Amino acid sequence: MGTAAVVVAASVLLSRLLGLGRDALLAALIGVDAEADLYFDAFLIPDMLNYLLAGAYLTITLVPILSRHLESGDQERANSAFTSVFRFVSLAILGLTVVMWVFAGTLVDLVFPEVAEPDRLVSLTRLVLPAQIFLVLGALLMAVQYTHKRFVIPATAPLIYNLGIIAGGLIGWAAGDPSPEAFLLGAVAGAAIGNFGLQWMGARRTGTWFSSSREGSAVGEYLVLAIPLMIGQSVAVLDEQFVRFFGQFGDEGSTAALSFARRLNMVPVGVIAQAAGVAAFPFLASLAARGASEELVETTGRAARKTLFVAALATAGLIVLARPAVRLIYQYGEFTAADSELVATLLTIYAFSIPAWGMHQLLVRHFYAKRRMWTPVIIGTVFSLVAIPIWLVLYEAMGVEGFALASTLVMIGYALGMLIAWGFDSGWAAVRRLAPAFARGMFSAAVAGGLGLLLVDRLLPEGDIGVWSALGIGLAGGVTTLAAFLAVSALLRAPEMREVMRLRT
Repeated sequence: MGTAAVVVAASVLLSRLLGLGRDALLAALIGVDAEADLYFDAFLIPDMLNYLLAGAYLTITLVPILSRHLESGDQERANSAFTSVFRFVSLAILGLTVVMWVFAGTLVDLVFPEVAEPDRLVSLTRLVLPAQIFLVLGALLMAVQYTHKRFVIPATAPLIYNLGIIAGGLIGWAAGDPSPEAFLLGAVAGAAIGNFGLQWMGARRTGTWFSSSREGSAVGEYLVLAIPLMIGQSVAVLDEQFVRFFGQFGDEGSTAALSFARRLNMVPVGVIAQAAGVAAFPFLASLAARGASEELVETTGRAARKTLFVAALATAGLIVLARPAVRLIYQYGEFTAADSELVATLLTIYAFSIPAWGMHQLLVRHFYAKRRMWTPVIIGTVFSLVAIPIWLVLYEAMGVEGFALASTLVMIGYALGMLIAWGFDSGWAAVRRLAPAFARGMFSAAVAGGLGLLLVDRLLPEGDIGVWSALGIGLAGGVTTLAAFLAVSALLRAPEMREVMRLRT
């Protein structure tokens, strides 16, 4: 499981770095303005397809089904189950794509009443809609590979997807038209190749493949697991959509500024939280399928303790590096020094959510492994509804910074809600064992972050800074923060540090 986490983490890191390159290219060619807002807004309605089919959870719904058959040694039943679900989801996603393409104008008018160029947004939305077909069906193909504990080929999907967007933007720039359309065409191509084409090849290698048998259909079982996820929506999934929806009510460029900051925050979230959750889930599902309840709780707890510990370091590091990192990554071309200052401020606020992301990613998968979908869904839906007035109230009080704070507070609340649910499900002793790891991580992070910030504040000059200065200051602040965190953790004799070094779970 530790090795799997390293593979996934490496993939996520490369993907997030490519994502930053993609966003830096977008920022340089388009800037933080209405054009950039249109690019980000164009994804909102197509993403609804994912929600209608619980697309973000397709691996979570299919892995337990396949694991049950494979644990009993019935490969043929696994093949039949996969075939039936794939056929059902294929018909559903194709039909819904056509419907959304036809009614794109109505949906844009409904969702984006404040957008300046509705007709343009309709065109962009239709342009990127086909990507969802490849993303949804590719998720099923990746689920097959995860069930067999194969992570390498699925790890290439986000890399190819981001490369497609970058290539689209570069081709548009070379043709003299660095527009949102070029980037979106690249997204469709990247999804087709990376999320579908390569995953088709990877799934073929597992032995779980299309079956001609009509017995063993798993559509009913899939719907039982997926319907709660279709009805309810986790605030973790909707967080990015809240940025796109509420950003239209802010000043021009608000959606872009929030998106740039959030994307940078999602680098450590992906490397730490997402990698831990994706790597752990097939193992948790196998334990649940065998009925190994105590081992399931212990494995979840161990993974959560280490994830919280590392996430605390990531929070400190990102706060220290916010200003030099934003300058280094984004501030080129149309992206100004004022844009850099705004995005760095938003990033600092977002950084406090990283431990909550880590806890959420593991605890929800504990329930999904046990096929108890309703618990995370109810908690996630409640916090999604609570998030709406919080976003609005904090925006009125603080402006665009209030949006970032609302996102962070809601995510922390959601993670705490999942922790309470896990305590009721697994026993409060498991929860109590998390507390020392969290306390050690946060204390070490507070000391390390304080020292790193003092150094960065002294080194940063007044006004704008150059690329090499930003790089040097970032390296100095990052090394100082890391060294201080490790030193304090060693003084505290934190067992999590030794476990992380051993890469064992």
